[in-house]
Amino acid sequence: MGAEEDKKKKAKMARRKQEVQLQQEIETTEEWEEMIAKEGLWVVDVYQEWCGPCAAMVGNFRRLKNELGDELLHFAAAKADTVDPLDKYRGRCEPCFLLFAGGVLVGFVHGANSPVILRTITEQLAAEHKVMDGSVERKEVKDPLISNLEEREKARYDEEENEKEEEAGILGRKSAGELEKKGFTVALIKPDAVRDGKVEEILQQMSEAGIEILAQEERQLSEEEARDFYSHLQEEDYFEDLVKFMSSGPSFALVLTKGKKGDTILHDWRDMIGPTSVEEAKDQAPDSLRAKYGSDKYMNALHGSDSPDRAAREMAFFFPDMSTPTIPIPGSRPQLQRTLALIRPDAFNKSRDEIMEKIKEAGFKVALQKEMTLTKEQAAEFYKEHTDEPYFEELITRMSSGPLMALGLARDDAVTAWRDVLGPTTNAKEEAPDSLRAQFSIEETSINQLHGSDSKETAEKEIQYFFPMEQTVAAIKPDGISTKEEIIDKIHEAGFRIAARKETTITKEIAEEFYAEHKDKEYYDDLVNHMTSGPTMFMVLSREGAVSGWRQVIGPTNPEEAKTEAPESLRAQFGQSILQNAVHGSSDASHAKNSIEKVFGQLEFNPDGTVKDEDSQTLQSEPTKEQEETAVEETQAEASDVAPELRQEGTEEESGETKQETSQDNTEGGTAQGEDGEKKDGEDEAAKPEGEEAAKPEGEEAQAQSEQTESEKPKDEGKAEAKGESGEEAQANQETTESQAKTDEEGGTEQKSEDRAASVAKGEDKTNDNKGEDAKGEEAKEGDAKDGESKGEDKAEEQKEEDASKATEESEKKEEETKDETKKDEDTKEEDAKKDEETKKDEETKNDDETKTEQKEETKTEEQQAAS
Repeated sequence: MGAEEDKKKKAKMARRKQEVQLQQEIETTEEWEEMIAKEGLWVVDVYQEWCGPCAAMVGNFRRLKNELGDELLHFAAAKADTVDPLDKYRGRCEPCFLLFAGGVLVGFVHGANSPVILRTITEQLAAEHKVMDGSVERKEVKDPLISNLEEREKARYDEEENEKEEEAGILGRKSAGELEKKGFTVALIKPDAVRDGKVEEILQQMSEAGIEILAQEERQLSEEEARDFYSHLQEEDYFEDLVKFMSSGPSFALVLTKGKKGDTILHDWRDMIGPTSVEEAKDQAPDSLRAKYGSDKYMNALHGSDSPDRAAREMAFFFPDMSTPTIPIPGSRPQLQRTLALIRPDAFNKSRDEIMEKIKEAGFKVALQKEMTLTKEQAAEFYKEHTDEPYFEELITRMSSGPLMALGLARDDAVTAWRDVLGPTTNAKEEAPDSLRAQFSIEETSINQLHGSDSKETAEKEIQYFFPMEQTVAAIKPDGISTKEEIIDKIHEAGFRIAARKETTITKEIAEEFYAEHKDKEYYDDLVNHMTSGPTMFMVLSREGAVSGWRQVIGPTNPEEAKTEAPESLRAQFGQSILQNAVHGSSDASHAKNSIEKVFGQLEFNPDGTVKDEDSQTLQSEPTKEQEETAVEETQAEASDVAPELRQEGTEEESGETKQETSQDNTEGGTAQGEDGEKKDGEDEAAKPEGEEAAKPEGEEAQAQSEQTESEKPKDEGKAEAKGESGEEAQANQETTESQAKTDEEGGTEQKSEDRAASVAKGEDKTNDNKGEDAKGEEAKEGDAKDGESKGEDKAEEQKEEDASKATEESEKKEEETKDETKKDEDTKEEDAKKDEETKKDEETKNDDETKTEQKEETKTEEQQAAS
């Protein structure tokens, strides 16, 4: 009894040892990192300690490994409980299989769906072979389950942090006055003032009065909206006229504030616009805006909120997404903003360098920069709100007269700060002689030479106009890969979104293609060698003006020049030499597009710069046993195309089955040929090990096989026709018969060959009969055409034709029999030649054995002599 138990234990241990050899056991983070660093495709069964690996798949994996014999295919089982990179998979009871290659995730399957798992392995193995050949780049994927989990965790974390901040009083400072609401009011420039072209003048007077525009929108009210907005005046006798007037053309809605707290803006604005009645305004406040621009009671040019509550309601009416302005926390940083600056063509041509220096001195960072020339239509589109102004034609003519500089400037409170630096739009020399508009004005025109956005919202729209979202390719070169985390932080700080990334060691061929534009340069070979010396991180960066923006961030090619000209650039900080300058960037939009296609393939992007249609895989249900068997057979077929030189040429389980394959066998058995068509006879012979012969069916089994082949002929012929082979039925039958006859000859089934030959001969007889009938029809027509011929002559003629047809049939039958005999003779000669060759090999083997025996005897004799 004890011996039997020991035997069972040993057998169990042997089975476990075999499984361990198939799947590498991963239980620590170090083992995990060591595994994914190895070459090849790793299929990892991620499991929980309490449930263990998916034992149901081990047999399928072993079978697949044996069938493929591919050295790039590896299997592992990783315990999520103790491997840190798999912490997101902990606590999940569903089977999970991850496919890694080159250190990145390339595929995944959730659930023990054997057909899907085996098919995924085969597809990724094929892709990995192409990667190793250098023909494609490895494509990293994301597991959507983990991505969704990370998003939920981040949302939960942010919510918890907000709750903690509120509890700590950071967001509760409102009650303590630290986040006190800032005063504001809503202003309307009404349709009459807009129609008269007074908008720019009014905005200029607001600026001169120290009023800050928080938001601005041009909008034409519908009658319904006008009724809603002025509902508090519906009892007035002029209400209907007011509604018609306010809906008669566009208005400008603005949210205004003033000073640090904005506590005086409500009264300051109402004092500035004057009394509601235009007549009273002209009498009591002749310098007020209504006195200057109004014409009648309700046609008084401007509107201002009459109370804080009314201001809040009116802001919600025109700007529903806008938050209530607040006073900054003492000691906190002002709000970082972006604004658009334009150096118009005349100033750009004469003073651009000096203006750029002034911008830097004012503390602005140039985040975006583009030199461009507008068409007259583009200039008119950009300044369309000034269409009715008397200076409009001159403005768009000047704006389209030559190249200009568009800048995205970043600084604390950039919008207000840039407008302060610019100065007033008119009379700048008298009112603000130190302003940029005063310093760089041109005598021959009244158009000021610099532009600045008037609000945060306008700034974003204008930046988007001049710097639409685009993509560029960035690369962290092998010499900079050790500092990739710092470089990526700099990328985020510069406002870029990393839409896609891939870390890989590129081949020489890919490097040569990537830098093809530098092929004539002296440093080309050194550049290619350097880029293939280690891993490179490729990224697709999205941002407004991404191409020029990234070139600005990385700095000049020579790190020494970069340290002088752009000390904060990446090449200045991380570069070592012109060759080892840490990072790469596309030179223009066309180069960026080509580089994206070379490295990442065809990508499409959303308006926010993210990639459209990211790869995902659907969770699969449990398979049936029939599906599992079919999947293994299909996998074997696909794997043969992946690496045919690695296929196993035979296994012990194949004994008793024939090795030679036909198109019928491929269809029914799902063998290695799959859907790629029939293999050539020469390939079949080459795939056989030497001396291997097909098993010979005997007796009833042979007869059944013969009948089955006969019944399947039409199916085979249809396949041959679909693959471009001859569509002639007789020729297809003859070729199939000759091939099968050869197999039967080698297997000792001559009778089966003769049966098939007879069957073909019958088919030939039918064809010849048809030919004879056609000939008879022709002769019959000729007989009808001859006048005076008797029926007896017709019958005699027909008899002659029948005799000729029979003679032709007998002649062709003899020719066919002669061909068969010749074929048999040739086959017999080939068989004799093979036997002669085998006899020759046997004689050579025998001679070798005799030689070895003689050598052994001589050696033995010499040893005996030496001993004596």
